[in-house]
Amino acid sequence: MTQPQPLTDHLAAERLRRWRLLLGGDTRSGEKADGTGCELGEHDARLDAALASLYDGAPFIMHTKRPEKQQKTRKNVGFGASAPAVAAWLGEVRDLFPHSTVQVMQTDAVERLNLTTLLLEPELMEHIQPDVHMAATLLSLKDAMPDNAKALARQVVQKVVDDLSTRLAEPLRSAVSGSLNRSQRNIRPRQNEIDWGKTVLKNLKTYDPERKTIIPEKLVGYGRARRQLKAVTLCLDQSGSMASSVVYAGIFGAVLASLPSLHTNVVVYDTAVVDLTEHLSDPVDVLFGVQLGGGNDTPLALQYCRHLLTNPTEHTFVLISDLYEGSGSAEMIRRLHEFTEMGARVIVLLALDDDGTPSYDHENAAQLAALGIPVFACTPDHFPDLMASALAGADISAWAAARGIVTARASS
Repeated sequence: MTQPQPLTDHLAAERLRRWRLLLGGDTRSGEKADGTGCELGEHDARLDAALASLYDGAPFIMHTKRPEKQQKTRKNVGFGASAPAVAAWLGEVRDLFPHSTVQVMQTDAVERLNLTTLLLEPELMEHIQPDVHMAATLLSLKDAMPDNAKALARQVVQKVVDDLSTRLAEPLRSAVSGSLNRSQRNIRPRQNEIDWGKTVLKNLKTYDPERKTIIPEKLVGYGRARRQLKAVTLCLDQSGSMASSVVYAGIFGAVLASLPSLHTNVVVYDTAVVDLTEHLSDPVDVLFGVQLGGGNDTPLALQYCRHLLTNPTEHTFVLISDLYEGSGSAEMIRRLHEFTEMGARVIVLLALDDDGTPSYDHENAAQLAALGIPVFACTPDHFPDLMASALAGADISAWAAARGIVTARASS
């Protein structure tokens, strides 16, 4: 009779690992509660933490792929102040598990994390002030919502969009519309369009000695940019850590698209690329076209955006990403450099939110800075002036320095 072959060390270790992940384990007391004694590697620790947060009622302890960006919070699950933790957890789940598993876990999260109550009871929603983090969380959960909850979520996101638009849309329109094309002359300029230097030179013969001043007979002014003279592309990293930035960028993209002087594209990506330009008439549609969380492939997105640069010298390209790209870093940097060599204005925003200094890949940021590409985080309040300066051809690094914004520096 043939005796069963003993398990190889590798197979035995793999089975022990699977049992450890299945059983879970509470290490807060210093002991392995699961009884396996199995030590988890970095990736498995992320898997275990994500599962524990949902099924064991553990605090949200994020074991991210970016060691310097670990997020630790022990607040109760819910939207309020812990909304960023929920959104980050959803992004982590998308990054770690296959699509079919993600759908199951998101559905379980709606029930187990008590999100259903918030999503389905208008009376409760009336007492909660929607904000960017809540909008990002709702967008992350949208695929797991029943239809009636999704309709309510759209209303909440619409309220966030309306509130932000009241504060930010008009400054952006005013700033960009007032960005002057200084290569054109205007013989009937408005006061804010007068080129005073050229006007003085043009009217030197009308100098009045008694009044000691020039009486201008002809005014020389700058012309406004002609329709479709300039183009803007916003390229957005959809990973969970960029959730707030995506909400702001979606709103700004819709506002820019409403300006007749600009041709605006909005492209979002994770491991796939989606062009949301045709939805820009409605910022809520733009946001509901986003899939927050998961991995990212920036070189693939840049490859797609390359064909949008039909007139590079009149194009402003804004990449909104934390630049964590792993093995694709060299290709990402090469493509961004290619855009600048073609004549496009390239700006990298590490974040577009109010949350302070973001976590980002410092090495990639330094390499881009060495190529002359400005890299920095931007608050929403600064974004209108940033776009106006970029479209006017200003030095963006100098613009940032004048406002006390810290930009990434080339490695010494």
